[in-house]
Amino acid sequence: MARVALVTGGTRGIGAAISKALKAAGYKVAASYAGNDAAAEKFKAETGINVYKWDVSSFDGCAEGVKKVEAEVGPVDVLVNNAGITKDGAFHKMSVEQWNAVIGTNLGSLFNMSRQVIEGMRARKFGRIINISSINGQKGQFGQVNYSAAKAGEIGFTKALALENAKGGVTVNAICPGYINTEMVQAVPKDVLEKAILPLIPIGRLGEPEEIARAVVFLAADEAGAITGSTLSVNGGQYMV
Repeated sequence: MARVALVTGGTRGIGAAISKALKAAGYKVAASYAGNDAAAEKFKAETGINVYKWDVSSFDGCAEGVKKVEAEVGPVDVLVNNAGITKDGAFHKMSVEQWNAVIGTNLGSLFNMSRQVIEGMRARKFGRIINISSINGQKGQFGQVNYSAAKAGEIGFTKALALENAKGGVTVNAICPGYINTEMVQAVPKDVLEKAILPLIPIGRLGEPEEIARAVVFLAADEAGAITGSTLSVNGGQYMV
């Protein structure tokens, strides 16, 4: 029987690539999203992947959403915590709303989502939790104290949860993308991209969403059971740890 994978933020950008790659690898996939109904419906029509709408920063919303996914698709074997937002600004001008929104969506969601599925994974003696962190959680980034803090927190969350569940067949890993060719990066002015960003990347190009997706499929596999508590950097050599 095909394993069930749930991808948060799974209808656009990196998340859409992850959802498609998992389906191609034989998983039954559910993709959650927060607000863009048109993009979600287009994604569903193109891929045949079930889509579900809820706010990952809400514990109750996650509980209701996961319950619906499991009723319609099946118990979640693979959880990909991909949903995230940015609200950039220098810290001395950052509002509490900017801070709370990013921490809630990017870091709080890991608790909100993982808590819904961890007991079932432990009971079935199998589970894969894959958290999409960021290079900026590893090295920090000007104007992103909130985002960098959340993404660094994801790495700590990953390591601790991996330790707690290592003997039960549940692995927990993080992936840290660098600059990836998504709508967000495409919105950067061309001269800034060519003069300020690409020169920092040793391979000389942006990563592609599909390259992150391949890393997820690798970590989600039954054969990846010995990999847990790890942080996989996919950043073209921009930051090496």
